[in-house]
Amino acid sequence: MREVVMNDKTNLLQLEEHFYQLADVTEPNTFRNLFPYTEIPKIAFNDRIVPHNMPEEIWITDTTFRDGQQSRAPYSTEQIVTLYDYMHRLGGPNGKIRQCEFFLYSKKDRDAVYKCMERGYQFPEINSWIRASKKDFELVRDLGLKETGVLVSCSDYHIFYKMKMTRKQAMESYLSVIRDCLETGIIPRCHLEDITRSDIYGYVIPFCRELMKLSREYNMPIKVRACDTMGYGVNYPGAVIPRSVQGIIYGLTTHAGVPSEWIEWHGHNDFYKAVSNSTTAWLYGASGVNCSLFGIGERTGNTPLEAMVFEYAQLRGTLDGMDTRVITEMAEYYEKEIGYTLPPRTPFVGKNFNVTRAGIHADGLLKNEEIYNIFDTEKFLNRPVVLAVSNTSGLAGIAHLMNTYYHLKVNRQLSKTSPLVAKVKEWVDAEYEGGRVTAITDEELEVVIDRVCQELGVTIVEGEQTE
Repeated sequence: MREVVMNDKTNLLQLEEHFYQLADVTEPNTFRNLFPYTEIPKIAFNDRIVPHNMPEEIWITDTTFRDGQQSRAPYSTEQIVTLYDYMHRLGGPNGKIRQCEFFLYSKKDRDAVYKCMERGYQFPEINSWIRASKKDFELVRDLGLKETGVLVSCSDYHIFYKMKMTRKQAMESYLSVIRDCLETGIIPRCHLEDITRSDIYGYVIPFCRELMKLSREYNMPIKVRACDTMGYGVNYPGAVIPRSVQGIIYGLTTHAGVPSEWIEWHGHNDFYKAVSNSTTAWLYGASGVNCSLFGIGERTGNTPLEAMVFEYAQLRGTLDGMDTRVITEMAEYYEKEIGYTLPPRTPFVGKNFNVTRAGIHADGLLKNEEIYNIFDTEKFLNRPVVLAVSNTSGLAGIAHLMNTYYHLKVNRQLSKTSPLVAKVKEWVDAEYEGGRVTAITDEELEVVIDRVCQELGVTIVEGEQTE
């Protein structure tokens, strides 16, 4: 008989779930009906709906120095330390950027770990990533870290085809390394690689139940990272596992008994779902979401850290101490010091993310910037709204650009009826009537504005324009 118990969180009677035992299959289950390799993957539905279960506290963890280094040239030690300083400032006094994970395989990475540890910050906590091998574990032990991620691939694609093991063999191998961590007092964080192609009930949940047994035996937390390695996860209500984000998180919390504060989601953006899936993981019971700065990571990248900062604010109604202006500083550092060019239309950080060209939008912005700006970007990102000049720019757009570019005081600002604006607009129109197809640069406009000012006997200096 299964016991009927009261769930203290939902205040509903709940029938005890049956025990999920390891299904040690002889042939891999690759869910070929959902993942036909020669076709586009399929999203199936069974309309099983799980309830919202947002944890009391949620946070962000970072993998810029691990997954973020798998798709680009390695960072220098100095660059890692500088970015770690930025992470500390961005996370604020409440440590909403909870952790940063590091590779340990090169001397450069280990040196970076030492230098970051010397900073003495409470947050972000410094931890590592290793394969489930005793040799890798020795690196963690020797550095004196308190926590490490351990790669525990969980789909049959990895267990059978990559590792050449059975499910039972893989589980036993993983548990052996997890025990080594616990014996040394190091908190293991099990990275369930490729969870969105795995047998959730036949392997993942039985494995996680074994982890929870070890946790009770050693009286230590064992954390779990649900890794959407290929970006197959979907957040549609009623979608079937293993692709359902809600279903995975529900299975980990309800069936495997993993506490929310020990669960984090690691998403990839192969199908443009990294942000929405990460948010869904929060909503359904994961306390942590794992991100990479600007989404830089393997293939199409990871969940962008800056995106989840603003997701947090929208869900909680507060930034909880996070200093979002640091995001702009980090973007500038990437471009100026690291030499990485961010796509110009990237939300929050691209040079054109709050730039308007359309004439009708420019007219609205001139009247009230709230009409076409997502929020006070100058306050939160040190990025005032900008109007760029193109063939669609009207008089209002040119006026707004000049007011912004020269930081003209409110009582000295140009309107779209200004003769100066009209003259500049004439030049712009002539450029495009002559066949121009590119946007006009600030440098070009500055030359034109200087020439027109001379013709009209007008002087513009920072904050002022006089006749």
